[in-house]
Parts: sequence; structure tokens; C-alpha cells
Amino acid sequence: MTGGPMLPWSAEFKGRLDQTTYTSELLRGNPLGDPHERPVLVYLPPGYDDPDNSADRYPSIYVTMGYTGHVGMWFNRVPFRQPYPELLDAMFQDESVPRAVVVFVDSWTKYGGSQCLDSPGTGQYQSYLCDEIVPWVDATYRTIPDRDHRAVTGKSSGGYTAMVTPLLRPDVFGALATHAGDALFDVCYRPEFPERARTLRDKYDGSYEKYFEVLATKTGRTTNEDLHLLEMYGYASAYSAEPDGTVLLPFDDLGAIVPEIWTRWLSRDPVEMVKEPQYADALRSLRAVWIDAGRQDEYYLDLGATAFHRAARETGLADERIHFELFEGTHGGIEYRYPMAVRWLAEQLTN
Repeated sequence: MTGGPMLPWSAEFKGRLDQTTYTSELLRGNPLGDPHERPVLVYLPPGYDDPDNSADRYPSIYVTMGYTGHVGMWFNRVPFRQPYPELLDAMFQDESVPRAVVVFVDSWTKYGGSQCLDSPGTGQYQSYLCDEIVPWVDATYRTIPDRDHRAVTGKSSGGYTAMVTPLLRPDVFGALATHAGDALFDVCYRPEFPERARTLRDKYDGSYEKYFEVLATKTGRTTNEDLHLLEMYGYASAYSAEPDGTVLLPFDDLGAIVPEIWTRWLSRDPVEMVKEPQYADALRSLRAVWIDAGRQDEYYLDLGATAFHRAARETGLADERIHFELFEGTHGGIEYRYPMAVRWLAEQLTN
């Protein structure tokens, strides 16, 4: 039996996907002891390796992942759906699509993610992206090395990263696409606090310390409950860690808000951030902003997307630079949306 790759098992790439390991000095010695050597995937579109195109340079688009996501998961295959790299390659086989280099970045931690922020609780993940990975990509591949030809995109926590990174580092990124990104924290996070407080009370003496002791005995046998508890602690480690790394929760044993800590969380809510002049200026400077979410999103991130869209317009960002869409769908199974945003970003960054 002969033949090349075939669906549903695999697809033949027309572009090239480089897989490498980057040794990060910024992540070396991070507070959680997570690896400072990280996988990086770089997708090069069809034609990149053609000798006739050897002088061509390309916009770059950086992909960050949702909570519990790591780079290896981009190759997961589920029934009736293709992995993102294959969808991306299929999209770029359309010659009408402007070419771009697409970089898949890993910001995994032992808690399941970092929100790609710099935090004394997790490590310098934002600086890792902006000050290590971006310069390395520009030095290694034929990109156009400026912020006006560079975008960041992602879904869920990756969508959160896509929203806040250009606000915090407008010198690095000039465009974004967010799919159901974490936003409007009062709506997407706060309702979970009583449930997490109850679980901690009933099973772990109200203590995350006790929870982590139990979790250490369950390697390979984590449950959805574990994922919820880890996710909440991971958010707190990103948004409200003390300088010594101590993680402060935004709720008490009754699930009620601790105001001074909740304020710290809100200071990193994209919807709240763009009310501040420096972040409004950063958002207004962007060349392109894609915002979408499923209307039936279980975490109400469709409402967060709507709020961020309104906030973006209120900054004065021109409508022609914004793509906003609510589509029929939930939080999962929306990877078919990702290439749509990449195509739009590539068009905006090329113009």
C-alpha cells in the first residue's frame, strides 16, 4: 500500500512546520520550578522556501494557548476535526491569502498556565514572549521585524493574552485576535468563587495547601474538579501574587470578594484596563483587532467579548480596524475560527 498522508489520520503540508526548543534565560529558575527549555513551533507558509522568494519578508502572527494548553496539544486529533496547524496550512494553500509566519508559543506552568503575564507567582512569561521569543524569531526567519507587522492571537486564556499583551507591550505587537478571551471578570470569574470555596471547605479543610498535598498523590488521575481548583489558583498566581510569590485568593472562606485583592484582579481585566489612558492609547494605536466568541459560551465570554468591543470603540479605535462577531457555538470546538482570524490579520498586516 502506497501513498502520502491522508485524512483523518494526517494531512500533507504544503508549508513547513519547524519544531524546536528554546532555552529561556528569563524562565530559568522560575518560582514553580517549571522547565526553562520550551517547545516552539514555527509555521512557514507555502513559497517561503522557494529560491525565487528568498528576499521576501513576512508579517508574523503569534499563537498563545488556553488554560491547560501546551504546544504538544496542537497535534491532538479528535473525530471530524483537524488540528490547528493543518487547518492553517490548508488556509494558506489558497494563493489569495497573504503569506505570514505563524509562531506557536508555550506558556505552560504546573498550575496549567500563566496568562502569559510576568508574575512573582509563576515567572516572567510576558517578557519571555516579548523579549526572547519575538527577537529570536525575527533573527531566525524572514519576518518584517516591527510591531506594525506583528500580531498575537489566541483563544480563552490565549485570547486574554492576545488582548492584554498589546496593551502592556505596544512596542512589540500592533494587532490582535481574541477568541472567547477572558474578559469582564465580574461575569466570567466571580460566579465561580462560592463553588471553589465550598469545595475547599468540604474536602480540603478550606486550604489550598491541603489540596496540593492530596493532588500530589493523584498523578495521572486528576478530575474536572482538580482542573477547576488548579485554574483558579493559577489565575490568582498570575493576578495577585505577592513579591515573595505568596498567592492571594480574591475570595474568602464564604466565597465572598476580598476587595483589596479583587481590585488587583480587575487591574488586569482587559475591559477595565482600556479605561486607563495609557492602555486606551495602546489599543487605539493597533492596526487590527479581531474579537469573537460563541453565543452559548459556558463562561459567558461572549459577554466579555461584547464588553471589550464596546470598550475598544470607546477609546476611539476606528471601526474599520475592528472585526467583531458573535457566532453560534460554545467555548469548545471552535478551532475552525482560528484560521479565519489569521487570514484577516495577515490581510491587515500586509496592507
